Amino acid sequence: MRVGLMIGMTALALAGCASLTGSQADPYLAKGAYDARQAVPPPPPAGSAADQRDRAVFLATRRLKDTPRWSLARQDAHKAGIVDAYSCALGVTPSRQATPRLAALLQRVGRDVRPAVAAPKRLYDRKRPYQVQPGAICVRSGLVTALTPDYPSGHATWGWTVGLVLAKAQPERAEAILARARAYGESRVVCGVHNASSVEAGRLNAAALVRTLDTSPAFTADLAAVGRELDAARAAGLVPDAARCAAEAAVLAQRPY
Repeated sequence: MRVGLMIGMTALALAGCASLTGSQADPYLAKGAYDARQAVPPPPPAGSAADQRDRAVFLATRRLKDTPRWSLARQDAHKAGIVDAYSCALGVTPSRQATPRLAALLQRVGRDVRPAVAAPKRLYDRKRPYQVQPGAICVRSGLVTALTPDYPSGHATWGWTVGLVLAKAQPERAEAILARARAYGESRVVCGVHNASSVEAGRLNAAALVRTLDTSPAFTADLAAVGRELDAARAAGLVPDAARCAAEAAVLAQRPY
């Protein structure tokens, strides 16, 4: 291992020893500080032009089954691996070990995202597209998928939230990060488990949530620390595989709908 890389990794490890503001077990926002039911509009009424567009997009994207875009959608279905999905856009490979501050921040943010998704899902109780008309989906229709409503998309809310957070932490890479965040949400449409309007609602939900998070001094302090940590990880040589990033870029070069 090169001396420079060893020094960088040592600095990174020491940076991770410091705790973030507050407890990882607590959300950043007080209960009731953000009400997604006020931020997310109702889904398209059944039979409306927007609803018919959702149906058309669902049927059209079934042609992507077993293509490279389908494979990426299957990868994106695993929320636990979301930071890895942003590696190419970030130019660094995050992990709990290498970027503990980022891991801790996202753990806390996740505690704010969960109620922000659950409340409007319960309110609108919209069926998923494959429950309305048959079509292949890229994941198993287990209990969690089959029994949780379509609108808004939880994956899209989470993916856009993480994208906005990372773009704030690494503003010089914001364009690439947000492009990947958009694709992460679109993967749910490719997968067949969410309507396009539900993914759009997820982005609206995430944007409003992050604006509220910006009012938290603890969040803004932690975000600054995460930006420094990502810079240190990149300087330490923790960069993603170039061939992988080239292949991903080729898949994402064309929007799926």
